[in-house]
Amino acid sequence: QLQLVESGGGLVQPGGSLRLSCAASGFTLDYYNIGWFRQAPGKEREGVSCISSSDRITYYADSVKGRFTISRDNAKNTMYLQMNSLKPEDTAVYYCVALRARDRRCVPSSVRYWGQGTQVTVSS
Repeated sequence: QLQLVESGGGLVQPGGSLRLSCAASGFTLDYYNIGWFRQAPGKEREGVSCISSSDRITYYADSVKGRFTISRDNAKNTMYLQMNSLKPEDTAVYYCVALRARDRRCVPSSVRYWGQGTQVTVSS
């Protein structure tokens, strides 16, 4: 069964940090361009960060540049999102994804597999 399972979400104060993890099962992440999306209440789902498989080129949304870092550990079949200097506007459900073959665009229509999501809440 193909599955992406996120962990590491929770409640954090503004300025704090969280590290999200996403473990894949049933398929090999190394073959896919992968990434993280998020959806805040009342807003559309958006691409936060993506990383390619072959050349490790990364994309970051302007709102998270300099604060978030995406990485992948192919040996563990796992991806990560390190989130620093968190702001209340980062509050959302975060999803890890694997993109469609040969698609690098970090947009919802490019996603082949979705994780179930993990809640991140930034609040004092």
